[in-house]
Amino acid sequence: MIWRFEIDETRIDSGFAAINNARIYYEIAGEGQPFVMIHAGVADSRQWNNEFAYFAERFRVLRYDLRGYGKSEPVDGEFSHLQDLTALLDALHLNHPHILMGCSMGGGLAMDFALTQPAKVKALIMVDSGPTGLELETPGPDELFEEAEKAYSAGDLDRVAELETQIWFDGMGRTPEQVDQGMRQLAYEMNRTALSHDAKGLGKRMSDTEVPAVERLSKLTTPVLVIVGDQDIPYMLAAADHLVEKLPSAQKVIIADAAHLPNMDQPGEFQQILTKFLDDVII
Repeated sequence: MIWRFEIDETRIDSGFAAINNARIYYEIAGEGQPFVMIHAGVADSRQWNNEFAYFAERFRVLRYDLRGYGKSEPVDGEFSHLQDLTALLDALHLNHPHILMGCSMGGGLAMDFALTQPAKVKALIMVDSGPTGLELETPGPDELFEEAEKAYSAGDLDRVAELETQIWFDGMGRTPEQVDQGMRQLAYEMNRTALSHDAKGLGKRMSDTEVPAVERLSKLTTPVLVIVGDQDIPYMLAAADHLVEKLPSAQKVIIADAAHLPNMDQPGEFQQILTKFLDDVII
């Protein structure tokens, strides 16, 4: 059963923030402690449709499109996602300790922020993600990755989006017919938009930190929740294990019948897991 939540649009503050020569699209709703949601590299802020509405009943929730994703158009010049995030939080005057949640690339960004500004982070939620700089020898769907690279080189972005939807949304043990079709279509559309932005060749992403997070995990004392879908690629499952092994403050939850975007596969279960964690760590 797929749970879907909606929020009255009149309760949402949305717009574009002028950040480091770019226009970053954001949405904020609710009151209370800031809860920042950072999407995966194959998605945009719509990944959090259900969570944004659900948690706005309790927190001041922010979701945004990273530069080069969704409504945040890429621009020429060097940039850092960490600098963009820091500037966005300042521009929106979200100064209280944050709950940070990131999926995949967004999780790595959230962890870099937590390590850079620990006093500003109350809790960290890593969804199918790992620390920046983590290298692991694991098997993977190499044929699909290679086919996607060839399709990208040929300019067939529709094919790339379909292949990457198979990898990241369908996962390792499911066929396209075995997943929720509405959620799958949204995953495809989000990634297709990101591919179109990337194909413009604008902007050069710089390293967010001089020292990758994998070398600084011992300094992270923030409570950490690690969530991973059991159908994700082996690297992501191994990254989750690595985090729990290296972080005494971390706890791991595996979501069955879910892949790289588990909140879209199992939104009800995902929200229950987050609620329990936040009840335990937020005073």
